Amino acid sequence: MGPDSAPGPAVPWQKVLWERQPFPDNYVDQRFLEELRRNEGIRQYRYWTVVKEAGFVGQQLSCVAIFITLWLYMEQGLLSPVTLLWTSLVCSLLGYGLHQLLSSNVESCSEPRTHLADLQSAAIFLSFTFGFSPVLKTLTESVSTDTVYAMSAVMLLAHLVSFPYAQPSPPGILSLNAALFASVCLASRLPGALHTFAMLSCAMLVFALWPCLLQRLRENAPSQFTGVCVGVCVGGVGGLGSQSPGGAVLLALALGSVTLLCPLLLVWLQRHKDNIQGPWDEAEIHEDLSHFLR
Repeated sequence: MGPDSAPGPAVPWQKVLWERQPFPDNYVDQRFLEELRRNEGIRQYRYWTVVKEAGFVGQQLSCVAIFITLWLYMEQGLLSPVTLLWTSLVCSLLGYGLHQLLSSNVESCSEPRTHLADLQSAAIFLSFTFGFSPVLKTLTESVSTDTVYAMSAVMLLAHLVSFPYAQPSPPGILSLNAALFASVCLASRLPGALHTFAMLSCAMLVFALWPCLLQRLRENAPSQFTGVCVGVCVGGVGGLGSQSPGGAVLLALALGSVTLLCPLLLVWLQRHKDNIQGPWDEAEIHEDLSHFLR
């Protein structure tokens, strides 16, 4: 709706609705477009900044690939559950120490958890998992293997889609439950109850504890965070390549698309963004009481 070029009455036009004016309903003057604003408040992205943020998505894909690789090794008898348990224990202690070191540098208003509370939580989880491992081992005996694999794939995909990448600490309930459900399905196809216990402990380490540590690294050590993401991606591609070269190629293409191609596409599309604001927008209520106090 452009301004009317026809000469109007001598009375100046006002952009009000509560007064009767000698103008048509669709009349506007030359001042109508003076309030036009383009791309107000639009955030300008830089390519490498977006690539660093996308690294969290890439490393989460690699974490799923690493978990699947460990399961394949255990299923084929190339990795013993005792080795996996000891490795998980060492990684947990190292990660816990690093998390505490990074947390000590952050001022928090809430009261921090004590080491005894963390130890009690870990002991309760390990005790229940170890006790229910024989039950979980036989949980899907009546379900076909193809169905179990299909459910696991769907749940891992749901984990990746619903994962809270912006604030992964603590992990989202939906994404964590989907990952643990897939872990239970896959662990039930392993040879023994100790294998199931080791696989579920590893799943808790990868899907629940690792995102919390990585979030601390992103907040307090951005340069180390980038290196860790690159290392996890390389480990995911290399580990999956030892079992499935085709799967490793697909993972590498997915990582390249997510971390390099998609940020480039976002930055390119940002240049073509054209968002306009003006007097045709809905009215906004501002709390200005000065005219009531006159």
